[in-house]
Amino acid sequence: MIYRMLGSTGEKVSAIGLGGWHLGLKTVDEKLAIRIVRSAIDRGINFLDNSWDYNEGESELRMGKALGDGYRDRAFVMTKIDGRSRKEAAKQLDESLRRLNIDYIDLVQHHEIIRFEDPDRIFHADGANAALVEGRAAGKLRYIGFTGHKDPRIHLHMLEVAEGNGFRFDTVQMPLNVMDAHYRSFERQVVPELVKLKIGILGMKSMANGILLKSKTVTPTECLHYALNLPTSVVITGIDSMEILDQAFAAKLATPPRRASSSPSRRHQFSMPLPQTPSGSATNHRKSASWCLAESAERPTA
Repeated sequence: MIYRMLGSTGEKVSAIGLGGWHLGLKTVDEKLAIRIVRSAIDRGINFLDNSWDYNEGESELRMGKALGDGYRDRAFVMTKIDGRSRKEAAKQLDESLRRLNIDYIDLVQHHEIIRFEDPDRIFHADGANAALVEGRAAGKLRYIGFTGHKDPRIHLHMLEVAEGNGFRFDTVQMPLNVMDAHYRSFERQVVPELVKLKIGILGMKSMANGILLKSKTVTPTECLHYALNLPTSVVITGIDSMEILDQAFAAKLATPPRRASSSPSRRHQFSMPLPQTPSGSATNHRKSASWCLAESAERPTA
């Protein structure tokens, strides 16, 4: 497994992270979920993704069971909270700790920052970030980040509001895939700022909920390679079977070396070849696909 530094934290994390959403699906039984987590750790993945709201808590409960028998000591555990107030965030943090059955969470992120008012709510005196800062001081968590998938301008606004409050995030999570450059590009607008600030970059939705695979123009391995070759610390991917876990490791083994000195805003101008359609040009098709990718995911996935 390839390991990378997580921003300025000093933590070394696996370049591929195990997504938590799929672990709690009804189509994935508990025994399989536990096997996926433990097999991933045994094979070198140490970054585990989850969220307080995934499958009404089932994803955290199953991961908590998988982290027994010494597996917790080998994992970097991340989860997310949805609460915007201090009270609700503190409640969700404690619930996540109980479900995961661990003493502390390595990284807790504010989940789904998708509205321009979210940053001000979170950084209010009685907002959610106050609860996470207090939780960090109490030893309940180590690092703080945020996620979002709607608009890179909201990510940048979140960073501005944080700076205005004298706060610096450890990580930021966003969609990064081969279609990103064509509409509301996180890669072009947000990634360079995070590189400059030395904040850990977490990529998600490298396959855009499978939409990219349905296009028949790109393979799962190519999707993962694209995100892995950005300045990402981790690319989180959903895994619901041992076969998909094997696929993730195969992509890791075939990943070409990343040129660390290259500028993400200049290097990655890749665009998928899209066919002409009866309703319009390839350009219009690409814009429509990009809109779909940006708007598709209220739930996390590959």
